[in-house]
Amino acid sequence: MTRVALVTGGMGGLGEAVCIKLAALNYQVVTTYSPGNTKAAEWLADMEKQGFNFRAYPCDVADYDSAQQCVALIEKEIGPVDVLVNNAGITRDMTFKRMDKLNWDAVMSTNLDSVFNMTKPVCDGMVDRGWGRIINISSVNGQKGAFGQTNYSAAKAGMHGFTKALALEVARKGVTVNTISPGYIGTKMVMAIDAEVLNSKIIPQIPMARLGKPEEVAGLVAYLSSDEAAFLTGANIAINGGQHMS
Repeated sequence: MTRVALVTGGMGGLGEAVCIKLAALNYQVVTTYSPGNTKAAEWLADMEKQGFNFRAYPCDVADYDSAQQCVALIEKEIGPVDVLVNNAGITRDMTFKRMDKLNWDAVMSTNLDSVFNMTKPVCDGMVDRGWGRIINISSVNGQKGAFGQTNYSAAKAGMHGFTKALALEVARKGVTVNTISPGYIGTKMVMAIDAEVLNSKIIPQIPMARLGKPEEVAGLVAYLSSDEAAFLTGANIAINGGQHMS
């Protein structure tokens, strides 16, 4: 039986690495993309050239109805979702003094409300089938905070509160719920940071003295998606090169 893995925000960066890793382990991988994304077909074609048969559906993960409709279509056309990776997220960084309600709401809805929106339509099915994996991609800054990221840090910390509570509810039903909190990973978003800032301020904070690799985080997602991870639930696993230990 081929299991279906749904990765939100899978077109690029960490999400793409997760899609590739799960596909290599014989999951049928499905990803979502923002309805305004004009490069989705191009990305799918590029992945197909690399040998990956991904499926992709437009979805505004911040909108409850859009998430419901997206999952319903996926389950109709492909099958029930066995693994959900809540990876979609945005940043709107600024000091709290400058932050307005619009930028607060944008980050909270995309990074935190989306976890509810996407989990709600798949969780009951996982419970009924007696197997499921829900993996929430948080951040080191949800653990320790970050200057100029009150919105982002609050949303990412909230993800783990959601994880712990839901894990308790579904633990006896064969469904696990876990959080992964990456540090600075060498994605396009991080590599876009000014090189001087990256090399003089960020990397010196990391005991391993380097950025993480998307494939390293994807490997952790793959483990949490496996049968072998059946006894691991409600955890927040840090993968940050030693930058923050708690």
